[in-house]
Amino acid sequence: MATVAGRRRSERIEVRATPEERALIDRAVAASGTDLTGFVVTHLTVAAQRVLADRAEFALEPEEADAWEAINRRPARDLPSLREFMQRPSPFVDG
Repeated sequence: MATVAGRRRSERIEVRATPEERALIDRAVAASGTDLTGFVVTHLTVAAQRVLADRAEFALEPEEADAWEAINRRPARDLPSLREFMQRPSPFVDG
């Protein structure tokens, strides 16, 4: 089994692809100088990190962070209809 930084790859991932997709992937694997497993795992991992990035980490440029902080320092708006709604008994609790 292949290992990555001392970890053994033991989980199998199976995918279906069209002949055109497979040919494209095979060309990319050859161009990258790696094997299919390394290529697929590397690129799937990067794609997964991108999808999950905004759920795990919130990164902003300095000027964006300043704008974010300014928004968060503003006093909360009074929303009477929301306040009324929140004061209603919950339909999910026996009352």
